[in-house]
Amino acid sequence: MKSRIILWILTVALLIALPPAVLAIGQPFYLDLVRRVMIFAIAAISLNLILGYGGLVSFGHAAYLGIGGYAVGILGFYGFHNGWLQWGVAIGASALVAAAIGAVSVRTSGIYFIMITLAFTQMLYYLGISLEEYGGDDGMRLKARSQFPLIDLGDPVVFYYLVLAFMLLSVYFTYRIVNSRFGMVLRAAKSNEARSRAIGFSPYPYRLAAFVIAGAMCGLAGALLVNHTNYLTPDFMHWTRSGEVMFMVILGGMASTAGPVLGAFALLLVEDLLSGWTEHWQVILGPLLILSVVFFRRGLAGMFYKPDA
Repeated sequence: MKSRIILWILTVALLIALPPAVLAIGQPFYLDLVRRVMIFAIAAISLNLILGYGGLVSFGHAAYLGIGGYAVGILGFYGFHNGWLQWGVAIGASALVAAAIGAVSVRTSGIYFIMITLAFTQMLYYLGISLEEYGGDDGMRLKARSQFPLIDLGDPVVFYYLVLAFMLLSVYFTYRIVNSRFGMVLRAAKSNEARSRAIGFSPYPYRLAAFVIAGAMCGLAGALLVNHTNYLTPDFMHWTRSGEVMFMVILGGMASTAGPVLGAFALLLVEDLLSGWTEHWQVILGPLLILSVVFFRRGLAGMFYKPDA
């Protein structure tokens, strides 16, 4: 336990010290890169709640990235730039859509759950393409970033620290959930659903609640992502994006607190490094990912400590 705390303190200290360090050497690009990684880490943390701890293999989690992004983009399109309004709608809309999708999909399991969540996210993806007023397949540029009193998202350092704060809050929030009574039931249902029912706990409401919480958290990541890119596109919701977020969780270590964060940093930083080296970077990345899964059975987090499950 002490080693985990020390590792977290060192990691947070490094992330806090990053902006002045990269600006001092004249490399602000790395500030944007790490900020993007942390935004996807929030999405991976939210997926880990239902995948790692709940055993729900969702191939539609990127839908909530898109919903969060479109909430900010559409409100901005009509001149509503208040950040509290935009992000509140992003989180609320993602939670509502997650509740609707989860009410159907959580009743299934295995391959059926995977296919239903995949079908829903593709429906939303094609809905985004059909919205010609908001750019359709080409997407649209954000008119202005979300506006908050005393917080200027146009300042890359301020925005960086805001994303860092949200990532750490997401880690802490998920940690408290999975170590609560609610989390114990969720993990018990993943381990043995029949025994959970036998002792009087129906897994369905717990899984649905976790599904909605994960969707809301991912909606926040979508609101952050569209402010980061200043651009909105239906590709936020494509199933390949869901697969990318899922692999971050698997690579980092499912059912571990640090796993999604480690997976997001490992995958996106290696991807950026290889893409700058050769245009055929995916040919190299693929085998590297396969080797990492083969040799790190518990994920990257397993090198430091056992996953929580």
